[in-house]
Amino acid sequence: MKAVLQHEFGDSKTLYIGATADPVLQHGQVLVAVQASALNRADILQREGKYPPPEGESEILGLEMAGIIQEVAAGVPEQWQVGDKVMSLLAGGGQSELVVVDHRLLMKVPAVLSLAAAAGVPEVFLTAYQTLFLEGGAKAGETVLIHAGASGVGTAAIQLAKSAGLKVMVTASGAKHQACLDLGADLAIDYKTQDFAEEVKVFTEGIGADLILDFIGAPYLKQNLKSLANEGRLILIAMMGGFQAVDVNLLPLLRKRLQIRGTTLRARTIPYKQELIKAFTNQFWHDLDEGLIKPVIDSVYPLEEIAAAHEHMESNKNVGKIILTIG
Repeated sequence: MKAVLQHEFGDSKTLYIGATADPVLQHGQVLVAVQASALNRADILQREGKYPPPEGESEILGLEMAGIIQEVAAGVPEQWQVGDKVMSLLAGGGQSELVVVDHRLLMKVPAVLSLAAAAGVPEVFLTAYQTLFLEGGAKAGETVLIHAGASGVGTAAIQLAKSAGLKVMVTASGAKHQACLDLGADLAIDYKTQDFAEEVKVFTEGIGADLILDFIGAPYLKQNLKSLANEGRLILIAMMGGFQAVDVNLLPLLRKRLQIRGTTLRARTIPYKQELIKAFTNQFWHDLDEGLIKPVIDSVYPLEEIAAAHEHMESNKNVGKIILTIG
């Protein structure tokens, strides 16, 4: 099959399209002809040698996909049939013509979405749901601060939070503010020119945010602690800015009874991911199926332009998802 391959760890020029062995279908799995995948920051880290796939998973990039079932193995429920349009979260392997998927991780493609758009759903909406509700315990009436609000996860989190009745603040570069506001954000803060802790203080009338979703890590820790309300929760999703914090006063952790939690999704077990998918679909499937929430698509690249897609993400110009079409 055709897939994104790599000569060695490094920049986008190390990637190429080549032929590799087809995946082997096993009990409880379906074989999917991939029509589209999407690019995530994790793909860039893996390309650089900083984020290897979990043991036993495909080393091909791609943490989500949408496609058409080609073959069904024994042990797969009858609800999944050859020809079904499906989308799925993956631990790897999405940027290829074929992928095998455990049936427990499958979701049907909503009729309102093309397969290309559907490829932009699994990773970001499931991560947003996980961090907002399972890890963050978000409740209607609370206030959440979402860093990197114009990212794929950020744009998904804005929509889920607003649908669930939360007030939403985001950080993003000024050029991306309108996109976040159009999705429902109540306040957009320019992280380049504004002190987000001060802006949060003003917006919340001194109370602070109940919940913060953070992709940046160490550089934001000090300001995050200042931004949280009493009994606030900080959920660390990534550490794009670094992981060694310095000159951080931990006293607010005790004084305000704060919680800091770190979470990942890629290496979680299939039963965990299955329960996550079930929880997400129970709460939000109607909204997704009706188009009330949807993936924000920044751009679409053919798989053969994989290097250009990486370079576009690394330029930090995208708002929402970068999609890769296959075939």
